[in-house]
Amino acid sequence: MAIVGLVFSLFGLGAVCWLLFSLAVYALPFCIGMTMAFAALHNGAGIAGAFAVGALASGVALALGRIAFATVRSPLLRTLIGLLYAVPAAIAGYQLSLGLAKIGMTDGGWREAFALIGAVLIGITAFSRMALFAPPPTGRSLGASAPPPLDSQQHGQMRM
Repeated sequence: MAIVGLVFSLFGLGAVCWLLFSLAVYALPFCIGMTMAFAALHNGAGIAGAFAVGALASGVALALGRIAFATVRSPLLRTLIGLLYAVPAAIAGYQLSLGLAKIGMTDGGWREAFALIGAVLIGITAFSRMALFAPPPTGRSLGASAPPPLDSQQHGQMRM
């Protein structure tokens, strides 16, 4: 019976870690959505209205972040937008890693080290998921490239 419990524990921890890595980018939109939902709830919108406001605010925050990251050309601004989404994800990763470390570790120093490593990994994951929406860089690259396409006049002259 202990082996079955150990196997289920490992699968559970794996599922939690997979979920955290998959949802890392959504930490900031979720925070914005919850803040807007609570504000709407406290202003008398009701539960359904608060849910609608929160969902709309979350979607807008995520969409605006992705659009801004994809359209801004400056590497500095792109980095700042990516960090805006990666820092809340890193904080969430730190808290989850610390909670998981408290389950299995007794030494406080090792728990903090484990939590910091988890925070860094989750932050990097969130930043790289935001970077997926960036267009490829334009200009010359170091690798070999295909020759430029021939226009119709040059193509017609080559046939003769």
